[in-house]
Amino acid sequence: MGVVLPVLFALLAAFSNALATVLQRRAALSVPQSQGFRPGLVLDLLRRPVWLGGMLAVVVAGVGQAVALATGPLSLVQPLFVLELPLALLLASLLTGNRMPEAMWLAVGGVVVGLGVALASAAPDAGKADVPLDRWAPALAACAGAAVLLAAAGLKRPVGKARAGCLGAATAVCYALTAALMKDSMRVLDTDGVVGFLTAWQTYGFAVAGVCAVLLLEHAMQGGPLVASQPALTLGDATVSLLLGVVLYQEDVRGDWWVVPQLLGVALVVVGVLALARRGADLRTAQ
Repeated sequence: MGVVLPVLFALLAAFSNALATVLQRRAALSVPQSQGFRPGLVLDLLRRPVWLGGMLAVVVAGVGQAVALATGPLSLVQPLFVLELPLALLLASLLTGNRMPEAMWLAVGGVVVGLGVALASAAPDAGKADVPLDRWAPALAACAGAAVLLAAAGLKRPVGKARAGCLGAATAVCYALTAALMKDSMRVLDTDGVVGFLTAWQTYGFAVAGVCAVLLLEHAMQGGPLVASQPALTLGDATVSLLLGVVLYQEDVRGDWWVVPQLLGVALVVVGVLALARRGADLRTAQ
């Protein structure tokens, strides 16, 4: 059960996030667009029942992700969220009644096979459960700095691919940081109970990072086409999470000749994600 349990809950979380993406994008495209960062966007969205349904799916995804991170390594759990994109496109096609073309099914197969090959050949271990503050400090600074710079760069640009890509990448950094902090807070919950969990800085850290991720995600969805925002979000989350798993939790992946199938798997995932984002550039058809 060492691998099965985190994988199952990560898949549940990925499905819930995919559903949330479809519902939230539909809601985001129904409110007035903004050229700058507008916290009031959430107030507009609160009046849309479809957005509330998306947020409920986010909560379910958060619970599944928390269980997955509590029972498995960050570098195993988070890359599985790459499946959000093909799942989101499948859900969107079901909601609109439009059948996906054969080329998109091939891309879905490429993502699934590539992810399986990459994770099986990497075989990430559990690493160390406890992360000292001297490892957290530079990681927090680096992630916060990267998210701010990417968000600022995106918001300076007009609606289009550059804006959506930058905001999608900023969202990815926040999602990865949220997952890393959540994993540490789950450790605190296990060792110190509810009181320890509610008083741990990691708990409030992942809450703040999660709120920032939601705000950036809504602006990324409004900022431009899916072909720009989704690959940056999907691939960025997996990449940053893998780095945080290695740097913070000292999770180890297999080297030597195992690098070859890992790179092959990653290549399949990248090609598949780019193809899906390009061919399915309209999750907005799910309106």
